[in-house]
Amino acid sequence: MRDEDRGKLSEYRARYPEKIAQAAAERRRRPLLAGRDQLLIIAADHAARGALAVRGRPMAMASRVDLLDRLRVALARPGVDGLLATPDIVEDLLLLGALDDKVVIGSMNRGGIHGAAFEFDDRFTAYDTDTIVRMGLDGGKMLCRVGLDSPETARTLEACAGAVTSLARQGLVAMVEPFWSRRDAGGGTRNDLSPDGVIHSIHVGQALGATSAHTWLKIPVIDEMERVMEATTLPTLLLGGDPTAAPDQVYSSWGKALRLAGVRGLVVGRALLYPPDDDVAAAVDIAAGLLEVS
Repeated sequence: MRDEDRGKLSEYRARYPEKIAQAAAERRRRPLLAGRDQLLIIAADHAARGALAVRGRPMAMASRVDLLDRLRVALARPGVDGLLATPDIVEDLLLLGALDDKVVIGSMNRGGIHGAAFEFDDRFTAYDTDTIVRMGLDGGKMLCRVGLDSPETARTLEACAGAVTSLARQGLVAMVEPFWSRRDAGGGTRNDLSPDGVIHSIHVGQALGATSAHTWLKIPVIDEMERVMEATTLPTLLLGGDPTAAPDQVYSSWGKALRLAGVRGLVVGRALLYPPDDDVAAAVDIAAGLLEVS
């Protein structure tokens, strides 16, 4: 990031914080699905949970300046439709003028800090529906881990259901990311990525709230995706996660899953923002090329 841009962010935040709301009000918006059947959304809400690791590098996402540079490269590539992020990142990118003509989804519950004893008690510590509406965003995303051995899950389920309902009342997308999860022997959180586990999570996630009219799902790419997608009629986006396989293998799995009925695109962060060769533009272009267009 140029010193000029970094200085502008610091100056605005210190002296003119009202410019954030002004930039949000002036942002050019677009329809959710604009001339294509599938979306490519860049995700950048991992750091708010303390999840900074990428491909075995524990502090890969530690530099906010570096992350913003990567996000601006990604968002400027042809075929990228938008951003999923927490308020701090959305506001930096608004001030930098990087979100015009993009779909912007606000990340809502980040309170389940990665590795914490209270991880399943995933409080809504970021966006709420009122702020999403006021800032002119296009929807809200919530992580919904069903911890089978964690009583705190009940509170998270109730909060997610409330968010789905309140977003739907405003005609906004409620993006639900469900997981069937348990604590492992070391006290950490382990998501069940078997077909049966993901199917169970889908059925719980898609029933949250007083209506599912505006609910979209965000699920991982796993084995037996054909059977997994039979579990829902909701629009579904595929998440990228922190891939351990070679990029060609990851892209191939995405490409196959994108051809399934009901799959409406990709929501990918670390896999595209921190590729092994650090060529963000090339990684994003490959992902964009996998999508169907109308």
